Amino acid sequence: MYELWYWSGLPGRGEFVRLALEAGGIPYRERARETEEGDAALMADMARRETDPPFAPPYLVAEGQAIAQTANILAFLGERHGLAPSDWAGRYWVQQLQLTIADMVLEAHDVHHPIGAGLYYEEQKPEAARRAEEFRDARMPKYLDYFDRILDARGEWLAGGERWTYADLSLFQLVEGLRYAFPLRMRTVERDCEEVVALHDRVAALPELQDYLASDLRLPFGDGIFRHYPELDAR
Repeated sequence: MYELWYWSGLPGRGEFVRLALEAGGIPYRERARETEEGDAALMADMARRETDPPFAPPYLVAEGQAIAQTANILAFLGERHGLAPSDWAGRYWVQQLQLTIADMVLEAHDVHHPIGAGLYYEEQKPEAARRAEEFRDARMPKYLDYFDRILDARGEWLAGGERWTYADLSLFQLVEGLRYAFPLRMRTVERDCEEVVALHDRVAALPELQDYLASDLRLPFGDGIFRHYPELDAR
């Protein structure tokens, strides 16, 4: 059984890993959420890892090895548990998509923290307003159009074929986060990326995810990567 370590009260980047574990039916324990110490237990576990320390969560402990970075964890799970194509070209393609999703996730985060992650949002509101306008008008359509074109060419799933991969699950979570953070803008942008919306709905309907999506294990958005500030949203 794997051990997943992430902040106990946030979906954040850990949610991309949770979705893969849940959809793949892979046994795991989420260590910081099963103890009263919570995030203190996470910090203590990171501090004791001297030979393979992760820079930050999430990280997955497999056979004593701490595997960090969301895309790296998903590549590991994809190869070991069939959540990615079996051929090398397919695996690298899915990893390329995952890294592109990670780029957009970072840009979404930097909308509300454009100057520094160590500063409060209230300390950088003018800069956040400028960053939000550029993200809404240019970056959101560009990213989502890219994925829409891939789906238009390949079919129902990003890698083609008849089965989802971890990249499809991550694109679902990206859309969920953008809808939470930028509900007004997404209503407009989604009109031009029907394939992405259809993929989101297919993932939401996967039998493998129904119990998880309806459970308390699925954490709500809040003060994490995706944050909703009404003043940063517009059509």
